[in-house]
Amino acid sequence: MKFIGGVFTVLKETTWPTRKQAWHDFISILEYSAFFTLLIYLFDKLLRLGLVDLLNRF
Repeated sequence: MKFIGGVFTVLKETTWPTRKQAWHDFISILEYSAFFTLLIYLFDKLLRLGLVDLLNRF
């Protein structure tokens, strides 16, 4: 039972974000996700064009 009591103690001592901080974090995650999705898409597009060009030469 000490484990369960310890869990509740940790939860009480945890500082939870405010609503404004939570929204800020959520928007940041969306921005990073969009950036890396675009980066991966562009890299894939360039790689595919290069591979198609290489295959067309043979």
